[in-house]
Amino acid sequence: MGLSGTEPIMGRLTGKQKKYLRGLGHHLNPVVMVGQRGITPALRGKFEDELYNHELIKIRVSTDSIDGVKEVAEDLANEAKGEVLQVIGRMALVYRRRNEEPEIELP
Repeated sequence: MGLSGTEPIMGRLTGKQKKYLRGLGHHLNPVVMVGQRGITPALRGKFEDELYNHELIKIRVSTDSIDGVKEVAEDLANEAKGEVLQVIGRMALVYRRRNEEPEIELP
């Protein structure tokens, strides 16, 4: 079992499921903002909490961040056993299924 009562999902989502999740994420506002200092321990904690609470979240990476959007998203998602679904511009969409009472039902 992974972090916060979750199990890794890496590589287990089908194309249809990813498309469905991207559709759900289209209207989400970012809940994690990565600033110029990049990924800090506090940011990792916030990311983990938000991913656990919502399962599907958007993150925004500032233009003055020391790291690129894709690198930040993959780093955070890999550590939290999540999956990056999409990176567009300065935004990334990340998903991790919650084992206890999942909020999102996948097709």
